[in-house]
Amino acid sequence: MPHLHEKMDFCADALIVNGDAVLLRKHDKHNVWLAPGGHIEIGEDPAETAVREAKEETGLDVTLVGDRLPDLGDGDREILPPRFMNRHFATPTHEHVSFYYFATSSTRNIAPAAEEKEVEMRWFTREELDDPSYGIWPRMVRYAKAALDELAGA
Repeated sequence: MPHLHEKMDFCADALIVNGDAVLLRKHDKHNVWLAPGGHIEIGEDPAETAVREAKEETGLDVTLVGDRLPDLGDGDREILPPRFMNRHFATPTHEHVSFYYFATSSTRNIAPAAEEKEVEMRWFTREELDDPSYGIWPRMVRYAKAALDELAGA
């Protein structure tokens, strides 16, 4: 989706765990390993975006993990809080505020939507996350290891 604002956008990502591995994808523009995710669209909350983007980019049906307060029945909806959030420059003049969720998948069979750009995707073990030959950013390693710590074997 194109940027909604020239200065800043909000994004949501899913660190998807299956067994002892977490899924990362090589970003098509920046050529770095990141969690599946993307821009929050109008009418979506961050948790909805994380699930939608995971499905579009990987073909996986994921379940977000965490505690959400029950709705009170007043028409408002509680939103599952993310595990991590950060603010960073996507380009020298455009920032993203990103919400990172933990998720599980019952399979490792990746099948991105037809309209998705073809990119490399890989299930990383904890040991592979530390392999410098992959060049995974330290923040992504931290987030991925935290997801594995909580969900490996789930």
